[in-house]
Amino acid sequence: MQPTREAPVVEPRHVEGAVRGDRLPGRAAVEARELSHRFGELRVLDRLELELATGEVLGIVGPSGCGKSTLLELIAGLARASSGRIRVDHALEPEARLGLCAYMPQRDLLLPWLSAIDNAALAPRNRGASRAAARAEASPLFERFGLAGFEASRAAELSGGMRQRVAFLRTLLAGKPVLLLDEPFASLDAITRAEMQEWLADALAVERRSVVLVSHDIEEALYLADRVLILSRRPARILAELHSPSPRRRPRAEAVTSAAFTAARERALAVLAEDR
Repeated sequence: MQPTREAPVVEPRHVEGAVRGDRLPGRAAVEARELSHRFGELRVLDRLELELATGEVLGIVGPSGCGKSTLLELIAGLARASSGRIRVDHALEPEARLGLCAYMPQRDLLLPWLSAIDNAALAPRNRGASRAAARAEASPLFERFGLAGFEASRAAELSGGMRQRVAFLRTLLAGKPVLLLDEPFASLDAITRAEMQEWLADALAVERRSVVLVSHDIEEALYLADRVLILSRRPARILAELHSPSPRRRPRAEAVTSAAFTAARERALAVLAEDR
């Protein structure tokens, strides 16, 4: 069951109870308990508690360098947390979590010597599929997500938005139930970024997955996510949880100019300002 998007803003002092599952029925897709991490003497994360419901999109925002990308890497099993517990579905160990998560980093990392469709089809190829079978699996997504006709194009021949679409399709084709998206549109210009946000909202409505989206853009997170967690400066802790006022697939221009959306954005900015 999807979380109610009209729910009120949760004040910082209430966050811990809100993210421990009081509101989310059943088994969470992702769960973190007392999660802390450090690099040597540098503390990055401080006893984070979060849950992601199956089929939910959870946004993570916070100051630069607060540990947002580190959090995704820990969830994905790319690193082992200093302390605390992370569970993805049934998996607790990093190696097992890695098998359940598809991680899309900030840069598209397309291989320049491969065509767009072969870049998107890398996951099936890595599972042992033939080139023809992998292309056949990727081809319907090119049609569905507006890339038809660009299958043979190399990365250098694609626009920034197209490259990000191919990278996202590659992430989907990994077939994992949990998607971890790390500032996927940070490198794009403002106009293209707005277009891609609307595109991603539609894509996630069609390809239902459990998603953790890290963004430096509060507006982007509120538009794309069901809930948004605001992190403090390093070592990161959860300052507040906001419920997005924008129904998924609502046109972006309409969503971000509504009174409820503006109020949520201003609340998020105020929370971050109080933490400075």
